Amino acid sequence: MLEHALVLDSLGSPIRHQQKTHSADWDEVEDFCRSVYMRYRVRPLDRLSRPDATMISAKAGCVTMTRFAYGTGIHLDRFDPDAGNILVLNTLRGALDHQADGGSVATGAGESFVVDCSRAEYWLEGDPNHMQLNLTIPHQAMVDTAERWFGFVPDDRLWTSRVKIGGPNSAWPALLDYATRALTREGEVSSNAVLARHVEEMLCVELLRQWASANGLSLETGARCAAPAYVRAAEEIMEAEAREAPSIGDVAKRVGVSARTLSGGFQKFRGISPRAFLVARRLEGFRRDLETLPANVTVTVIAADWGFSNFGALAGRYRDRFGETPSQTRGRSARRIRPH
Repeated sequence: MLEHALVLDSLGSPIRHQQKTHSADWDEVEDFCRSVYMRYRVRPLDRLSRPDATMISAKAGCVTMTRFAYGTGIHLDRFDPDAGNILVLNTLRGALDHQADGGSVATGAGESFVVDCSRAEYWLEGDPNHMQLNLTIPHQAMVDTAERWFGFVPDDRLWTSRVKIGGPNSAWPALLDYATRALTREGEVSSNAVLARHVEEMLCVELLRQWASANGLSLETGARCAAPAYVRAAEEIMEAEAREAPSIGDVAKRVGVSARTLSGGFQKFRGISPRAFLVARRLEGFRRDLETLPANVTVTVIAADWGFSNFGALAGRYRDRFGETPSQTRGRSARRIRPH
């Protein structure tokens, strides 16, 4: 299914990449890997070997997809935790051996492995025939996706786990196949920001589901149901009154706890602060209005109605969350909404 990922487009035509896609120079290969993954140490299994590397990359929003192989056997370790990246290593051919909980795990063709290098130590060893379709995803992007889709942020039981996911007959390789084909148009990576955001969202959500399932965690009912009543009550208040932006102190008083207790409860059971939860609800409400209000209502008016006075800061936060500016959302929506 993924044999030609990032090599052939959806019509079966070769993709013309702008950057160099093969190298036998260790320095060139190292530069590529630092740009698409992070800093780490690489040691060839045969000390005198030279690489015969495949180096192809494409972007889907904040997700970097790479078709990559060293072309020789390697051992990798010392992944930089400060880069804040999650790696999803999907083996197309050959085999990798990964550091996992309690030892190591091998992946062969059609199998995948996920590790959050910002939360867990990691090494891997690849045989000379390995070929990978890898994903690099910022940890924060996965945190935002979890909060947006499931209402809470998983704790380190998820992030520190290093596990095999998916499999040849699962939804995961089918989604990867779609993602690599959807982002190619006429021989080049698509510049369609909306499509890229769509693919990014699907990849992050399904990765969360696969990752949690491999750990025996439930995203739909697990940590969310475990939250105490005051956290859930505070969520209801902030969701209902997001436009008015109640103070966290007021919300805490109304649910019968101190602001410090409320903050601690959110951090423990949601992985975010009450303020971050409220900001997310306000951005979502602002976006709904951008998409649904009559076309003659301006972005500035909508922002003011939500109490946003610093439009520059708002635009930055909005773009980080939704992959486009408020004006882009409004422009797309205005074309299909007639003024009342």
